[in-house]
Amino acid sequence: MSKAREAKAAKIRQLMETEGDAVGTSTRGFNEGRYESVQTLDDYEGLKSEARAIKEDAIERLPELIDQLRETVESNGGTLYIADDAADANQYIREVCEDKEAERVVKSKSMTSEEIAVNEDLEAADIDVVETDLGEWVLQVADESPSHIVAPAIHKSREAIADLFNEAFDPDEPLETAEELTMFAREQLGELIEGADVGMTGANFITADTGTMALVTSEGNARKTAVVPDTHVAVAGVEKVIPTVEDLRPFVELIGKSGTGQDITSYISLLTPPVESPTVDFDASDTPLSATETDRDFHLVLIDNGRFDMREDDQLRETLYCIRCSACSNVCANFQHVGGHAFGGETYSGGIGTGWEAGVEGLDSAAEFNDLCTGCSRCTTACPVEIDIPWINTVVRDRVNRGEVSELDWLVEGLTPDEEPGGVSLQKRFFGNFETAAKVGSFFAPVSNWAAGLDVSRDLMERFLGIDARRELPAFQRETLKDWFESRTSRVDDPVRTAVLYPDVYTNHVQVERGKAAVRALEALGVDVIVPDVRSSGRAPLSQGMIATAEDHAHDVYAGLAEHIDDGRDIVVIEPSDLAMFRTEYEKFLPEKSFERISEASYEVMEYVFGLLDHGADADALSAGAGEEVAYHSHCQQRTLGLEGHTEAVLSDLGYDVATSDVECCGMAGSFGYKSEYYELSVDVGSELQGQFQTDENRDRTVVASGTSCLEQLDSLLSRPTQHPIQLVAPRR
Repeated sequence: MSKAREAKAAKIRQLMETEGDAVGTSTRGFNEGRYESVQTLDDYEGLKSEARAIKEDAIERLPELIDQLRETVESNGGTLYIADDAADANQYIREVCEDKEAERVVKSKSMTSEEIAVNEDLEAADIDVVETDLGEWVLQVADESPSHIVAPAIHKSREAIADLFNEAFDPDEPLETAEELTMFAREQLGELIEGADVGMTGANFITADTGTMALVTSEGNARKTAVVPDTHVAVAGVEKVIPTVEDLRPFVELIGKSGTGQDITSYISLLTPPVESPTVDFDASDTPLSATETDRDFHLVLIDNGRFDMREDDQLRETLYCIRCSACSNVCANFQHVGGHAFGGETYSGGIGTGWEAGVEGLDSAAEFNDLCTGCSRCTTACPVEIDIPWINTVVRDRVNRGEVSELDWLVEGLTPDEEPGGVSLQKRFFGNFETAAKVGSFFAPVSNWAAGLDVSRDLMERFLGIDARRELPAFQRETLKDWFESRTSRVDDPVRTAVLYPDVYTNHVQVERGKAAVRALEALGVDVIVPDVRSSGRAPLSQGMIATAEDHAHDVYAGLAEHIDDGRDIVVIEPSDLAMFRTEYEKFLPEKSFERISEASYEVMEYVFGLLDHGADADALSAGAGEEVAYHSHCQQRTLGLEGHTEAVLSDLGYDVATSDVECCGMAGSFGYKSEYYELSVDVGSELQGQFQTDENRDRTVVASGTSCLEQLDSLLSRPTQHPIQLVAPRR
């Protein structure tokens, strides 16, 4: 393993051991809470679409809205400042504090202030800065960075926080319980807020029509921070501006449910400063508030720092719709196991973190953690503003690939079967061109399998391709599915339909038996089957950020299937990730009409079987379960497409006793589980599924899974064989 890969693997291993349990407990809790909480909404999907439409409109009209906001803030007596970058913002904030002769600034939680590192800048000017959010204060005491967008100290357990406080503050009695820690922090922070000269907050949303700031928090500290000092500085990215107060409604409904699973966040503060409200004089406790001064100063600092460039970037623009809810982090299996200290950059973490880091920090920061996104698509349905987060990660990966150039690029470009520049790493190029490797492997099988298994071969593959020697390699079949199919004739005399069985790379070259089972099952149900000679879907290169190559595959696949679609034939796909290409990603690559045609004509194989049975096909033609107990795991993208229910229904209707796993990710994620730097993380994620399938209830059940990656991972983790559901129900030979 190269030094770089070993260093990354070591960091991931260390974080799994030290922070993984705490992060996993909280993020899974947030995620489960989200599932329950959104069920209380009458029209969850409609609300998400409404929120997205508001953000789309706001970003489109952003300069106009900022001009309107400036007029509003200034008419209210405040000041609006647009900062070009972090240095510009910090200089303005520092000057405000110096004009006030401020000795202490108290802050509520703000990721934007983390982005510009305002604490460090003010402290360098001898201004004391105190975080008043409990989690942020814990990290300030510990001198650590946040690990989560919403819950910054998510990686620290109660015991760790108690040890920290006891060591840092040496209280009269050691602190132990959560209540003791919270009350201690409340007392400490209360005194610090009382003596503050300037309060600084962020803003979740800012309305252009009234200048109202919406602060969504789980503590009351933001309100105190904003109103106790007579000077309030609000720091926010320009993307936080929305048109009207009325537009806040869908966001208020969604942000708490999406982030922490709360029906409503504990504190939603709507502030329209400056207001003619009395200031607080703690030294004159007997003086009624009505008798104190009402002289308040307000500064709204809106920060560009790359955002206007992102607005003009067709691929990164969607990042600006983000409302910082953290749903993409909470739903992500990899994040659940390592947190934001691995799955994050300078400031931002989680799935959407790649887009933010690329936009405000640059590709180098994004590249550090971009590959931890496996493109599983679980975050797309979790996002309350419908951002295509996997696509943003893929775009950034593509740009990182293209940034690595060398003098020999021209030679590499001429020798490789893809559309990428020479800078793409050897590891990514190998996995992105796996179709070529599979063809060679099948052509020379079984010798190729024997040679690949030699110790010297595994050592070379680990050293140069980063393929972990602990991961079992796929066994290529000499006779491919297409070879087998071409050597036989149709078994259907009077077909009710004709279907094209798409030969994905693994089904064609490795898992040939499941392809044969699909043919037998479809023919048994009266379907005439065709297995065409067509290219791979492009999923492999897309997963490596090789977008040009994936697009080339998409056009070739459509060209190969268009004639069948013209003839009214159905496209049946065994591998869910390939079906997801046809139904979602191809929209990026094909003309609108072409995408609609292939999307509407394509079906997952068990979805198709369900449809046939639902329309009268003879279920007796398939293999009945007779009560056979089955443990079933569905594929990530299959769930995103809403298709796992078809498999469960078919198996149940055929008499199988089905126990479906509620573990959402197997951890393999295609090539991800093969890569040496991620192998241990892949296995750690998979251990949840392994544990569930080894309980007393499930250990003797037949294991079936819908995805190639899932089957590979389960094969490596369990001591009993696995199979695709179509193999279970297909007529025996």
